[in-house]
Amino acid sequence: MAATIIETRGLTKVYGMGDIAVRALAGVDVFVEEGEFVAVMGPSGSGKSTLMNILGCLDRPTGGSYMLDGQDVSTLDKDHLAGVRNRKIGFVFQSYNLLPRLTAIKNMMMPMLYNGTITRTDQEMRDRAAYILDLVGLADRMEHLPKELSGGQQQRVAIARALVNDPAIILADEPTGNLDTKSSVEIMKVLHALHDRGATIVMVTHELGLAEYAQRVIYLRDGKIISDRAHASSIVDLHNGDNGGEV
Repeated sequence: MAATIIETRGLTKVYGMGDIAVRALAGVDVFVEEGEFVAVMGPSGSGKSTLMNILGCLDRPTGGSYMLDGQDVSTLDKDHLAGVRNRKIGFVFQSYNLLPRLTAIKNMMMPMLYNGTITRTDQEMRDRAAYILDLVGLADRMEHLPKELSGGQQQRVAIARALVNDPAIILADEPTGNLDTKSSVEIMKVLHALHDRGATIVMVTHELGLAEYAQRVIYLRDGKIISDRAHASSIVDLHNGDNGGEV
């Protein structure tokens, strides 16, 4: 039986107070097992970004609990959350967030420099970065600056960077949002291949076609989970009904 990597119970998040309070999450229970690929969908204002921020330890819930890889992180302070983020979570964002003056391989080495639990020599870090870049098909682009790479190649560097510290989960927030169709397909093939190798992935997307790469689709509306199903095609009516085909 696979271990549970993510477990939230009664998760709530409220912004503001009194009459201006906004309940972004209203009692969300999420369970993700090791090795799963889960997509999170929902219309604008559904709470999916808030949920991802909490799952990524970028924010704390107002109420409820969050267990990440066996650790209760819901009450940790900012400093401890930062440590958990660096050790346990690999982020892939819509914007690649690469440092423009560093080559691909040096961008890859940055998370290892800030990981306080693993000590590597410079050569060991470089070897690790080169190995992961090869996994995503960029062995021949290691010494290129971001401006010398296509959008799809930059996103592959970002995915590789997310993997370099061997995180418990990869959180991908609209990872193909800035890419053309061809590059989007390439990135999803990379994520699918990583999942086949055992990676645990949670991805926010507004595109049903991309959600089809996932094993499960969690659909949010008004801060609540209204659907948690095995296939993207099973939530097509919810998606189209809320957004006319768009989120």
